[in-house]
Amino acid sequence: MNRRQFIQHTTLIASTVALSPSLLAAERTFPLVRVAEAKRKFKSAAVERAIAKVQSKIGNQELGWMFGNCFPNTLDTTVEFSIIAGRPDTYVITGDIDAMWQRDSSAQVYPYLSLMRDDAPLQQLIAGVINRQTRNVLLDPYANAFYKDATKESEWKSDFTDMKPGVHERKWEIDSLCYTIRLAHGYWKYSGDTTPFDAAWHNAIEIILKTFREQQRIENKGPYHFMRRTEWATDSLPGRGYGNPAKPVGLIRSMFRPSDDATIFPYLVPSNFFAVVSLRQAAEMVATIRGDHNLANQCRALANEVEKALHEHAIVQHPHAGKVFAFEVDAFGNYYCTDDGNIPNLLSLPYLGAVKPDDKIYLNTRKLLLSPQNPYWCEGKAASGLGGPHVGVDMIWPLGVVIEGLTATSSFELKRCLTTLQSTHAGTGFMHEAFHKDDAKKFTRSWFAWANTIFGELVWKTFNEHPQLLD
Repeated sequence: MNRRQFIQHTTLIASTVALSPSLLAAERTFPLVRVAEAKRKFKSAAVERAIAKVQSKIGNQELGWMFGNCFPNTLDTTVEFSIIAGRPDTYVITGDIDAMWQRDSSAQVYPYLSLMRDDAPLQQLIAGVINRQTRNVLLDPYANAFYKDATKESEWKSDFTDMKPGVHERKWEIDSLCYTIRLAHGYWKYSGDTTPFDAAWHNAIEIILKTFREQQRIENKGPYHFMRRTEWATDSLPGRGYGNPAKPVGLIRSMFRPSDDATIFPYLVPSNFFAVVSLRQAAEMVATIRGDHNLANQCRALANEVEKALHEHAIVQHPHAGKVFAFEVDAFGNYYCTDDGNIPNLLSLPYLGAVKPDDKIYLNTRKLLLSPQNPYWCEGKAASGLGGPHVGVDMIWPLGVVIEGLTATSSFELKRCLTTLQSTHAGTGFMHEAFHKDDAKKFTRSWFAWANTIFGELVWKTFNEHPQLLD
């Protein structure tokens, strides 16, 4: 089942989670909702110690309960670990869909990196994710999601694109490759281990660079095209599969957003910022670990090229907010000012290391995004927060609230984000894809591991930096 179909079946599932008096009572006593220990996919001693530490020291018992449910959810429910040809291999599903997204799988395990030093099996698990992602890139750098079985044919095999066995979906999204680099770089920095970064990984970095260059489309349209027979306009591309036109200026086209929705203008600004960071991380790694200074220089050169083009074409004058970063541009002068609850988004730029938290244009952009001037900002009876077009208007994304918290400019804002997340889990103890601004019981995706784990990241970060906010 794909994301769009799942939303159709699970959107507004209030009938299954209506807060009866018994459920309200159960919520007050914080029922056991985490997967039973015997059924957990993977057990991490370091993660369990982190849970015990938070729960024993914070005053807010409900947040402690939610942290204990959400932070280990990726390990409890979505990972399959094995050894293949003497190397660790980890297949990671998103939750309710049996496919491995490069983006989601990276984001799902990234919050555990700081705990690897005290947990060798956890480190091996994450090394297995890197190894699996390397094979995915080598199979198809334009695909966004893959199967564990490399011979499996997708339900989307009839898409008008170059589908291969082992590929679940072939929507070209810049961030898929950026997240792959981000996880590898973070793993290396936290562990010092270089064993995942062999010749195959080196080849994958070469392919990533080649793919980014192709999607600058300086001389031609490049090899990627995509169309689908669908009722959803955002699930296919115009222009006979090549997307809307854009002026070649050095930016990288992303035909789809992190939400898997088609872009309107092909230069997706937050993903191009992410590419700048990732290319520089790749350059550092291939130079230091692999000794390939030529490839490193090529990565840095492209990063500089994209960065320059961003400063020339991604900054626009908004009538209410002043100079801001647009969400999408075409370099012909057309642009779209909004944001999406998914990550990377404009709100997440400091979190990803793309801009400094006090960057003036970013702060102007942030003010715009968290206001009614943003068409996908939601204010309702249940909560206020960032939404996005993927699920529809009036639906707040917990991912958007979490990233607001992770980039909060004040303790007050961070506390408000935590309070919002605590008050909108609808008695489940878990995060969801999106919930209605007026009724948190109307939500999509009851099993969405990325949202759960990054919520855990927010609580863990707050516990270590501002523990008073958790009382």
